[in-house]
Amino acid sequence: MLNWVYNKHKMKKLIAKSQLLNQSDFEYRLQSVGMELGPTVWQHERIYLPSDWQYGRNMPRLVLRTEVYAVDQPAFYSIYLKRHIEDSGIDIVDLTSVGDYTEAANIIHQLGFRKTAEVSRQRRELSLDSHTAIYLDQVEGVHDAFVKIEAEVKDGDHVEALKVDLLNTLAMLGQKTYTEQPYFDLMKNDMQAYLLPSSRL
Repeated sequence: MLNWVYNKHKMKKLIAKSQLLNQSDFEYRLQSVGMELGPTVWQHERIYLPSDWQYGRNMPRLVLRTEVYAVDQPAFYSIYLKRHIEDSGIDIVDLTSVGDYTEAANIIHQLGFRKTAEVSRQRRELSLDSHTAIYLDQVEGVHDAFVKIEAEVKDGDHVEALKVDLLNTLAMLGQKTYTEQPYFDLMKNDMQAYLLPSSRL
């Protein structure tokens, strides 16, 4: 029997990531302001898209995730639906835990979603505040590590101002460019990178 925890996390997010130019410099910059990344977590994700999925149409994707925090602990399973809204750049994310991984995968297939990619990564996390997190991701099949920053968008937030804050944070961490592409796109070696605002001066 599938064990859902209904509507465990549902939020709007702004997300940006950047291929690390220098990991040692990145970690030094964090340490210089008294911040430190957490322990490494192994994550594996299966990405499912609707059979009629197309870029730029705000269509959802389903992701079935496995997380391992320690080799002597059981794996944790979850599923989330993500919909990227092109006009605003916001991602709508609905996450819930899963008790039966195989049954969850079967249900996804029966809903008409098709598996299009698998992503494995080692992740370390740092919480800037209760709404913003920084991740250091080493993704299998992608050259170099990535720094990813996510901020929850609350009612009344000015989206453009929040996005500027995210990009400025990446710049302060020594980055020059950013991308909004998911990792399963980056695994195709087809990254669309944009200059961070401070790099345009």
